[in-house]
Amino acid sequence: MRISDIVGSVGLLGLVIGVIGFSPAISFDGARVPDDAAVSVPAPGSDLNATIKPLGNATPLAAVPVPQFSVPARPGMPPSPHEALRSGTQALRQGKTDQALVELEYAAEQGVPAALWKLGRMYADGDSVPVSKARAYEYFRRLTTTYADDSSAATNTRYFLANAFVALGQYYLDGIPGTLRADPARARDTFEYAASYFADPEAQYHLGRLYLLGKGLSKDPIQAARWLRLSANKGDHRAQALLGEMLFRGEDVSRQAGQGLFWLIIAKDGAAPDEAWINDMYRNAVAQATDKERAVAHKFLEDWLKRRQP
Repeated sequence: MRISDIVGSVGLLGLVIGVIGFSPAISFDGARVPDDAAVSVPAPGSDLNATIKPLGNATPLAAVPVPQFSVPARPGMPPSPHEALRSGTQALRQGKTDQALVELEYAAEQGVPAALWKLGRMYADGDSVPVSKARAYEYFRRLTTTYADDSSAATNTRYFLANAFVALGQYYLDGIPGTLRADPARARDTFEYAASYFADPEAQYHLGRLYLLGKGLSKDPIQAARWLRLSANKGDHRAQALLGEMLFRGEDVSRQAGQGLFWLIIAKDGAAPDEAWINDMYRNAVAQATDKERAVAHKFLEDWLKRRQP
């Protein structure tokens, strides 16, 4: 089901357009509150960045050494590193993996960010080469070490960097057998850097999840909701699901079931076939929601779709 079909599917739940007026709670400044006090979360579309204090104090840490590997030289190397990147990328599309590796590695050695990122993704995803987390880690580490503080970096370079930081955060969280020990605290710092400095929605999702679980840091539902909210507004369906579940259940935040159901509806639309946990959360919420809560969810959904119309 795509987003264009959501209104129809919600109609099956008995949601009626405009049947209820409401003013959802939007007070949420991130301040600490007593354990027994409720915490409200801002409504969809509110500008959380306007009130949030910078949280990007994390600095990339020194990398765990990974043995270097070499690619043999090849006669007729393209005249420039960027030409090597272009030629290597084209060779990869044509199935010429050996040529692609030589040319991409040459571009990477000359500091071309896209080449470092491409090689990292190849080994991370098993794209034309065997999966090697250790090699992927090394390329992502080289990229982030060289360019992390380059505020003048081009837009595409900032994307490569954010993506590389997220990959590194996952490696730090889980570890790489024989190469890198698991370090949740370091994962937290890495996700926080990308979430703050690059405002990356995937990093914001991972950071919010760590705060929700208390992994690598103290459990903090307020910070979890804050980061998940930022990510959810940018379309990360996993963040939408976790935030929706928090609001619908009212665990550690004030219960806003209508808004929570709305986020779960949006999350279900974006979920992959293997993300059954999102569908389970959605079905459970639908089964428990009252008519009034469903109507509130539908109003949020209407507003969400209107904001995304061209």
